[in-house]
Amino acid sequence: MIVLTKINKAPIAVNSDHIQYIEETPDTVITMENSDKVVVSESIAEVIRKVVNYRRLIQNLVESEYERQNRNSQ
Repeated sequence: MIVLTKINKAPIAVNSDHIQYIEETPDTVITMENSDKVVVSESIAEVIRKVVNYRRLIQNLVESEYERQNRNSQ
């Protein structure tokens, strides 16, 4: 999940795995896989940066856990 800011300044957590596409109209509108739309104050670039950082975090956690399990099994 990534935390974004709705246009009314309220925070919202979005499951980045369910984003279908993002457009600026000029507001940033995120369309989810189920066709729900969320208008946020972040730019497309900021949303993408947050998604990339989140996925890197998950990948690092998976790699760390894999390494830990390999160390313990030896």
